[in-house]
Amino acid sequence: MKRAIFPFLLFLALAGNLLPLNAQQRHEFRVPDLPGFHTLKFDPHLHTVFSDGMVWPTLRVHEAWREDLDAISLTEHIEYRPFRQDVLADHNRAYDIARPVADQLGILLIHGSEITRAMPPGHLNAIFLSDANALDTEDWRDALRQAASQGAFIFWNHPGWDRQQPDTTLWWDEHGWLLKEGLLHGIEVANGWLYSPEALQWCLDHNLTMIGSSDLHNPSSMDYDLSGGQRRSMTLVFARERTASGLQEALRSGRTAVYFKDQLVGRQEHLEPLFRTTLEVERMVRHPNRFTFTLYNPSDIPMELSKDRGNDPKLEFFRQASVPARGYRNLTVYTGDAEGMDFLELKLKVDNWLVAPGEGLPVTLRISPDGRVRPSRSGR
Repeated sequence: MKRAIFPFLLFLALAGNLLPLNAQQRHEFRVPDLPGFHTLKFDPHLHTVFSDGMVWPTLRVHEAWREDLDAISLTEHIEYRPFRQDVLADHNRAYDIARPVADQLGILLIHGSEITRAMPPGHLNAIFLSDANALDTEDWRDALRQAASQGAFIFWNHPGWDRQQPDTTLWWDEHGWLLKEGLLHGIEVANGWLYSPEALQWCLDHNLTMIGSSDLHNPSSMDYDLSGGQRRSMTLVFARERTASGLQEALRSGRTAVYFKDQLVGRQEHLEPLFRTTLEVERMVRHPNRFTFTLYNPSDIPMELSKDRGNDPKLEFFRQASVPARGYRNLTVYTGDAEGMDFLELKLKVDNWLVAPGEGLPVTLRISPDGRVRPSRSGR
C-alpha cells in the first residue's frame, strides 16, 4: 500500500510538463514599479514531492509563470521527507530538476531549504544556498551556521502556526540568540492565509525583512481560485535589478512588502511611494460649492480609503471609499464657497495597506482646481 502513492505522484509530475505554454492562460498580476526599482513578485516558500508536497518541481515553475510571478524558491524540508521510499534523492535534487524549466520561462529560481525543528526555534527557511545537503545536521544551530556560511538569507516561518504555538505567538530566547548571531534576517508576516501581527511588530522592532509566502503543498489551483480573482500570498521585492543578486540585495536591505488576501503589509517608506505611483486622480470638475473627481487604481491591489485626522473642518467628504483593483471610484468633496481655493488637501488612510498592526498607511491627497491632481508625498 505504501507504493500506491507513486503512480499518483508520477501523474502529477507529468502533468507539469504535458500542457504547452501556448495552451495555458497567464493571469497577469499588476503591481507598479517604484521609481528606480523593479517590483519582483516572489514566493519564497514552496514544497514538492521531494519533501511533503504533492507536485513535481517543474509544476511549481509552470504555476509561477501562469500566476505572473518573477521568482520562487523550492524550500524542501531537510528533516521531513514522507515520500523518501519512492522519491530517492539528495536535498538539491528538486532545484536541479526545476532550474532548466525556470530558465526557459524566465522565472528566477532561488535555491533554498526548510530547516524543520520543534519550537523553539521552529521552522526556518534558508534561501540562496549553494548546497542544501550541508544543512542536514543534528543540531539546528549547526544547520543555520552552515546556511550562513553559504551566504544564505534566513527567515522564520509561520511564527503563529497553532501546531507549534497553540495559545500565544511568542518570541523565544532562541530567536534572540539567532538575531544576535546574525542568523535571522526576516520573518513571515503572512504564510498562506495566516497573518501574524506579532511578526509584523517584530520586524519593525528588530529591523527584520517582512516576508510573505504561500507555503504551497498542493497544486496552487486547489488552494487558490485564480479565475475568481484569488492570489497566493507573496513577497513584493523592490530590487535594483531583475536578477537573483538584485533580489538578494533587496531582501537584505529590507525593501519588501507582503501581499495577502488583497492586503499589503510593509514599511511606510515603501508603501507610500507605491501608493503615489499607483493611484491616479482624474476627471476633476469644479462646482460652486464642491469638487467632483475620479480615482483610478490600475493595479490588482484594491485600496480601502478612510478619512484620517487633521482635515480642514470646512471640507465634507466620505468616511470610507473603496477603489477596486483595475477600477474607478467617483467622489465628491463639499467645500462651501470654493472661490479662491488653490487646492484640496485630503488626509486619508489606506486601511488595507498596513504599516503596523492595525494601522493603515497614512496619505495626503492634494487636488488642484486647475485639474492638476496627484497624490502627495507625505502622509501626515
